[in-house]
Amino acid sequence: MKLILTTAVENLGEAGDTVEVRDGYGRNYLLPRGLAIVATRGAQKQVEGIRRAQQARVVRDLDHANELKQAIEGLENVSLTVKTHDSGKLFGSVTASDVAGAIKAAGGPAVEKRNVEFPKGHIKATGSHPVVVKLHPKVEAKVDVAVVSV
Repeated sequence: MKLILTTAVENLGEAGDTVEVRDGYGRNYLLPRGLAIVATRGAQKQVEGIRRAQQARVVRDLDHANELKQAIEGLENVSLTVKTHDSGKLFGSVTASDVAGAIKAAGGPAVEKRNVEFPKGHIKATGSHPVVVKLHPKVEAKVDVAVVSV
């Protein structure tokens, strides 16, 4: 069975690779979990779009990471509007995906949500909170995110 991987699979390949696997493995494991799609012409075009999007988000080297750090730390107003209780506590918490979207909305570069780290755990209250974005093993950008009530 010929499949195109949508995510990295250990001992098989990276996202976008076309692989040949046994029918049972593909039909019972890879396809139901969304790890792969059946290889067709349309799927090949879709994979090219996925690869282009991944390349846009990849940090190429240390110099590129430093440029992104300056761009992120130069942002003035990174804010999130959330629903809160009267006391200022959030209904839920702010996620890494929310912070990545707020950085992009404030005019910053696109960052991966898995690279966003909260120093004090989850953000569950309004106010200004420091957030760290790991761009490279040697480069971290620090940004304050203002969580504002609706």
